[in-house]
Amino acid sequence: MQGTRRADIKPGQTVKVVQKQDQRSGKLTEGVVARILTNSPQHHHGIKVKLEDGTVGRVKEIMG
Repeated sequence: MQGTRRADIKPGQTVKVVQKQDQRSGKLTEGVVARILTNSPQHHHGIKVKLEDGTVGRVKEIMG
């Protein structure tokens, strides 16, 4: 599932995000959502989240 809709993402879910420095390479980082940082209901580049390990990135894939 794509990570462009805020309603699809909830804290505790496992997701794959792209960090700011990895946007060119497209390298994805997997982790568990701690907080949702984007306020708008959707974002075409992906909803920005903070993972439990402190990583901040835009959701590209929702694992479960």
